[in-house]
Amino acid sequence: MTTAPTHVIDNIGVLVTNDPSLGEGPLGIVKNASLVLDNTSDAVIAVGPAGAVADDRTDANGACVLPGFVDSHTHLVFAGDRAEEFTARMTGQPYDGGGIRVTTDATRSATTDELHRLVRLRLAEAHRAGTTTIEIKSGYGLNIEDEARSLQVAEAYTTETTFLGAHLLPNEFAGRSGDYIDLVCKEMLEASAPHAKWVDAFCEVGAFDEDECRAVLDAGREAGLGLRLHGNQLGEGPGVQLAVECGCASVDHCTHLTDADIEALAGSDTVATLLPAADFSTKQPYIDARRLIDAGATVAIASNCNPGSSYTTSMSFCIAIAVREMNMTIDEAIQAVTIGGAEALRRDDIGRLAPGMAAHAIVLDAPSYHHLAYRPGVPLIAKTFGPLGGFES
Repeated sequence: MTTAPTHVIDNIGVLVTNDPSLGEGPLGIVKNASLVLDNTSDAVIAVGPAGAVADDRTDANGACVLPGFVDSHTHLVFAGDRAEEFTARMTGQPYDGGGIRVTTDATRSATTDELHRLVRLRLAEAHRAGTTTIEIKSGYGLNIEDEARSLQVAEAYTTETTFLGAHLLPNEFAGRSGDYIDLVCKEMLEASAPHAKWVDAFCEVGAFDEDECRAVLDAGREAGLGLRLHGNQLGEGPGVQLAVECGCASVDHCTHLTDADIEALAGSDTVATLLPAADFSTKQPYIDARRLIDAGATVAIASNCNPGSSYTTSMSFCIAIAVREMNMTIDEAIQAVTIGGAEALRRDDIGRLAPGMAAHAIVLDAPSYHHLAYRPGVPLIAKTFGPLGGFES
């Protein structure tokens, strides 16, 4: 991005502001628009008709511009991959989460420099694909030293860091989940909390039960961290109800929901964060997001980038799945990857393009945001404004 004090993106065919006071409908659409950015403060100065003047200019040539994607659920700090596991799953092997231990071994063995290099590669890829805000979890260390180290790597690139020591039971604690949760809630949390904004746990059969996850969330809250939870990925369970009870900012996956779960989410401030690429990769059924939206729940969409169940940084891919398979309109999917993600992170400075908001915007190589679902798999992000972990494109 230019270093000039102000920059205008001009000649915008369709500008999505996500601010109904600025334009048409819930997306606040402004046609034949300009967007003026202040590079010094990284903020939007003005939204108006085409022809605005600034120190530097990008001509959108009639293309669509929308807020940068907010990816509120990723696991970017890892080494190795699990391509063979994916291949086996495509031929019928079920997903049970056990491959997390494979990644844990590889991550523990990697040098810190190597982890930084790998995270930078993934961030650059995500930024090229339009992501401007990202959350990064630990969860592949599963011991005191490597969980803290993972978060130290993550905090070099984002303020949205999440301690996920309760991701899976490591091999050395086989049969002793109570002892491991005690470690997570005490020494591991003490070492990790200075580098984390959030705490998370995997509430699922084969991972940790309701009481164990409640203990982790309570300990995290006591340490001053915000709360998040993995829940209801592989089947119906207590995750959603626990997240609402504890006041979690977000409960993520939500693949299997009862009517009571949906009612609880609709009556709470907890965001239902859907991870369609994970359901794609694990061959789980896609959730009917219409049930959540019609009930009044707040919905976000995130990539869940990780080596086992969703190795993608493409939020455009997630949008296409949500529209094709999850009964979301394209407008709803756009909101879910922008203001939905912002709400999942409890952020009010991102996800919109209005005066005073962060100057994070995407210029598409297309006349409309509809093309993000209409042309799946096509790289339609022409330019991303707003750095992600120091990257600009």
